Amino acid sequence: MTWFQVLLLGIVQGATEFLPVSSSGHLVLARYWLGWPDPGIALDTVLHVGTLLALLVYFWRDLLTLAQAAWLSLRHRSLEDPQARLAWALVLGTIPGVLLGVIFEDTIEALFGAPQAAAGFLLVTALLLTFSERFGSQGRALESLTWRDAILIGLAQALAIAPGISRSGATIAVGLLLGFRRNDAARFSFLLAIPIVGGGGAYQILKLLITPSPIVSLSTMGLGLLAAAFTGYAAVTSLLAFVRQRGLYPFAIYCATVGLVTLAVILL
Repeated sequence: MTWFQVLLLGIVQGATEFLPVSSSGHLVLARYWLGWPDPGIALDTVLHVGTLLALLVYFWRDLLTLAQAAWLSLRHRSLEDPQARLAWALVLGTIPGVLLGVIFEDTIEALFGAPQAAAGFLLVTALLLTFSERFGSQGRALESLTWRDAILIGLAQALAIAPGISRSGATIAVGLLLGFRRNDAARFSFLLAIPIVGGGGAYQILKLLITPSPIVSLSTMGLGLLAAAFTGYAAVTSLLAFVRQRGLYPFAIYCATVGLVTLAVILL
């Protein structure tokens, strides 16, 4: 792949990562529609690291507070501080995604070369977003988060490893169905992305250092990473306000439209 192709995919990744429309699905479909080669899951993961950098910059104060609270909870063996409970809930919610990623790594990688799967999973995302908007009560604050809530939202994140199922869409939707306010569900979703994306990115980069990709050079991947980081930061600063004011219905309609059009072109 050329630097221009990877740069454009980085922009697509950054623009869609924090929207509930599946950035991985868009990367798969962008390559399909443009007729570009499939670089495998490695490039996708590296581009996700770019949006991870955007999250680290945007939430650095929150992360510092959570780290301090978690450390103090260990020293005093207490979970009275809501920030400490939130920090450990993020750890707990990350476990399902790690387990699913390790167990089904080869199966998931194969899906990144299947545009019909990404299109079909976009329809699943559309249904999930619509269902959560229709039936979510949206009255709970994030301080009321329980271990059960963390596990359920973590399971949603684990299923979103498949391209087309939006990670942010799935986790926000389950948060709404558990009764959390949109803004709080989105905040927990973004914070929950940090450990899973960071771990997956480190793993894929280590693999690339050992066995470089024959399709994309490391320097070209670095360009895509930076593009995803800058575009992602611009996206995350606006999404919270948009979701709070408009809800998830527009994204559900968008996912359904893209999924149906792509399936129609592939099957017909």
